Amino acid sequence: MNVVVYPGTFDPITNGHTDLVERAARMFDHIIVAIADNPKKQPTLDIDTRVDLANEVLGHLHNVEIVGFSNLLADFVQEKNANIILRGLRAVSDFEYEFQLANMNRVLAPNVESMFLTPAEQYSYISSTLVREIAALNGDISKFVHPAVAKALKEQQ
Repeated sequence: MNVVVYPGTFDPITNGHTDLVERAARMFDHIIVAIADNPKKQPTLDIDTRVDLANEVLGHLHNVEIVGFSNLLADFVQEKNANIILRGLRAVSDFEYEFQLANMNRVLAPNVESMFLTPAEQYSYISSTLVREIAALNGDISKFVHPAVAKALKEQQ
């Protein structure tokens, strides 16, 4: 059985993230969306809110589990007996960073493979950072996120 970990801060979870998880859910037995509690990134939404939103957005997928984590990704993946780390690549600019992470994770967890998916074309420009910036300036983010996410960001204002 292939167990896949899709890690990120998901601050917030976007339609691009959802697209990747939905496609991965058709390809793999079990997907763990691993939401990082990373204070260094100073997330807008707290870890519990991000986990709740991901559960709401992805609740229709029966082979997807949402988990918050705060330890090293390589350790988390091994704790969950996962064998694949899934990452999204939007543009060439993502590749260098993701390549470095994949190589580091290969050293830390040699039995775990990294795989990359690209989002559907209509989501390739969406990033959590841009969504947060638009929301902070009271812009319309409804095309980029689930309604529950838009509501949560509006309440953060």
